[in-house]
Amino acid sequence: MKKIIVVGAGKIGSTIAEMLASTGDYHVTLVDRSAAQLGAAELPDTVETLELDIEAAGTLEAALAGKFAVLSAAPFHLTTRIAEAAASAGVHYLDLTEDVVATRRVKQLARSAISAFIPQCGLAPGFISIVANDLASRFDTLESVRMRVGALPQYPSNALNYNLTWSTDGVINEYCEPCEAIVEGELIEVPPLEEREEFSLDGVTYEAFNTSGGLGTLAETLKGKVRTLNYRTIRYPGHAAIMKALLNDLGLRHRRDVLKDIFESALPATLQDVVIVFVTVSGRKNGRLLQETYANKIYAKRVGDTVRSAIQITTASAICAVLDMLADGTLPAKGFIKQEDIALDAFLANRFGHAYAQHEMVSRLAG
Repeated sequence: MKKIIVVGAGKIGSTIAEMLASTGDYHVTLVDRSAAQLGAAELPDTVETLELDIEAAGTLEAALAGKFAVLSAAPFHLTTRIAEAAASAGVHYLDLTEDVVATRRVKQLARSAISAFIPQCGLAPGFISIVANDLASRFDTLESVRMRVGALPQYPSNALNYNLTWSTDGVINEYCEPCEAIVEGELIEVPPLEEREEFSLDGVTYEAFNTSGGLGTLAETLKGKVRTLNYRTIRYPGHAAIMKALLNDLGLRHRRDVLKDIFESALPATLQDVVIVFVTVSGRKNGRLLQETYANKIYAKRVGDTVRSAIQITTASAICAVLDMLADGTLPAKGFIKQEDIALDAFLANRFGHAYAQHEMVSRLAG
């Protein structure tokens, strides 16, 4: 059994711990600084818990001694601390962060590390890049890669048309930070919450707009190879306008702690959600201009004895699948590994990757 540390006992971290422990192949320790958070996590008896302030010098390094890997499900601002401890301890490192600055630091650490460093192993960034790169590889030359992802309540009932299904810090961060895109072949930064569009899928109308971090490292990988590359978050219509009023007109982008408190006090969480993955790639193959589209909806379901939300299932399954592929030698055991380095077929064939394949509604259209 490989010994694993999961940092962060929130919705996603506890799901990761449960999924890994249920295989019998991993001995999992779930770490959090909050005893209450650890106590609230619904975990099998085989998962150990450890109350630990990882920001205290040397604490996390000591906990990582002799471990195979550390998986970060902690807030984005702790990403670099965990990565630095992994580098110091010589253990493999995986995270879920969408934070661009943190990922740059992870890449820097990987240059001299003796272990593998695999950031952005969630849904977006993460699985979305695996899909987009797979579709892109089918063309001789690329024109556009458009990536859209949303985690939405199935039954919205407020003006924002939104419920909390994921990290509040993460949502606010991606709404506030600059976004990468390739426009007319040039890698540029574009503002969050802008370039709003509407589209319909299965008869339901959605909006999508720029948010930070969803492209992961794909912008760097496809620079010079594609004319247009962008990532946008999917919401129900009306969400973006209210968020722009809160962040820009009321200035809450400069008071994120206040906005977080408002969200967590006023927006109820829900397990009744749906994750939408929608990727469209166009380019030329054998001289013809063609388009291929991947469309997938994943819903909440029971995992073992517990009902898990769609965002819990997709995010936790993605990082668990990548860990599995690292453990069995499918992925390199050293250096920086991009999500787009992972083959889609291998991911979907993995026991955790099945969370996507079983619900797959894929349209790959040429025309």
